[in-house]
Amino acid sequence: MIRKLRASRWLATFVLLLQLAFPVHVFALSIGEERKIGEYLLFSVRKEFPVLDDPDISQYINGLGRKVLETVGPQHFDYRFFVVKSDQFNAFAAPAGLVFFYTGLIEAMSTEDQLLSVLAHEIGHVVSRHIAQRLDKGTKISALSLLAGIAGLALGVPGLSQGLLTGSLAAGQAANLQYSREDEEQADRLSFGWMQQMRRDPTAMEQMLKSMRRVTRYHIGSEVPQYLLTHPNPEARLGYVQSLLELERQKATDRNYVTTDNFDFLRFKYRVLVQSMDLDTLRTHCVTAMTSATTNEQRIMARYGLALIEAEDRNYEQALRHLAAVREQYPRRDILEIDRAVLLTQGGRYEEARPILEQAFKRDPNDVYGVYQLAKMELMRGNNPRAEQLLQRVAMFMPEFPQLYFDLGRIEANRGREGVSGFYLGKYNLYRGKIKFAKQHFTRAAKDMSVPEKLRTEAKALVEKLKELEKEI
Repeated sequence: MIRKLRASRWLATFVLLLQLAFPVHVFALSIGEERKIGEYLLFSVRKEFPVLDDPDISQYINGLGRKVLETVGPQHFDYRFFVVKSDQFNAFAAPAGLVFFYTGLIEAMSTEDQLLSVLAHEIGHVVSRHIAQRLDKGTKISALSLLAGIAGLALGVPGLSQGLLTGSLAAGQAANLQYSREDEEQADRLSFGWMQQMRRDPTAMEQMLKSMRRVTRYHIGSEVPQYLLTHPNPEARLGYVQSLLELERQKATDRNYVTTDNFDFLRFKYRVLVQSMDLDTLRTHCVTAMTSATTNEQRIMARYGLALIEAEDRNYEQALRHLAAVREQYPRRDILEIDRAVLLTQGGRYEEARPILEQAFKRDPNDVYGVYQLAKMELMRGNNPRAEQLLQRVAMFMPEFPQLYFDLGRIEANRGREGVSGFYLGKYNLYRGKIKFAKQHFTRAAKDMSVPEKLRTEAKALVEKLKELEKEI
């Protein structure tokens, strides 16, 4: 037994050295092609799945991604992270730094470090350009069609992949483009190292892989979750990560990992679940967690989940009482004040909500969640110039947030500027995946001389992009 353990440690060390010494740098796609594919792919994903574009959810997941990327260093791509509403157990890194997390996977997580480990793993695939590596250079089909088809499989979107695979992919090509064991080990190794540099405990990787192994065993004889199709063999990955952890322990060095505060993660998770789970099921989960959760943090934040559920049921006073109990435990968490203002607004108590949102804006004018809530408040008050100013600020941070463009379109319509309103409605439909309607609005805006030249130019460019997209998808 000891001999086998020593052999496995030696083999893990040898593999690490070999992979570092002989990295693969042969790519079938250029950086420009990969960016183009990523752009078109996002339109297609939005067409097939609801993406949770809530500024609060987006701000958290992208902020976490930026923390990893600060450790990774300069990249070819502008990474963007999305939460997709689906009960699938799945996450996927698409070309050009697009990373998708499914609500079904987030439901299975219990700490921020677990989410971070999966996020870093997916970044590892993008950094290593695993999809671009595995494309057959000799293929005669367009790279866009090929990537869209494979991403359709990986994302579990039959409508996105079926037609493309039938007409475009050679036999066996899709299987060849799934991540190999070597790809998975490289992504895990990178994720492991980045977590160490961030002083985050990489045992979270082991915890997530054990969860994946349980899911694998649970699905024996039934449909296999998409994540386990595209990220094969969690058992082998678990063994590899455990060998890395064992090597780390053998070094006998104190890494001094930080104890992660999970307030932000649990708040994010409940905001995701309230938009993706059956509310009665979620209520049962929260009530159970309030009495049986393993940490005080989890018990308190379960009550936050109840506040969100009551708000969905329009029981705003009860929601405020639950939130007050959470605020009592976390008096310095300013974001809970914004949550309180949102509940007051939903309950029709606008005059109480507005000063809270104004104070939040003064405190942090870059908090997209707070800025957008204040913009909505100004829209309700009819203060369109201030609302527009705030919405344009949101657009700086979230240029693909559909509702923002609907709001801007409504402001322009109230001003009698139908052409500009139509342009914004085009962007609203574009980022909701309604390509046909988006193209109609952009086509009209591009020809409307009442629309400012800058917006007309953008509309023309978007029409050409959408024409090309329609040829491929």
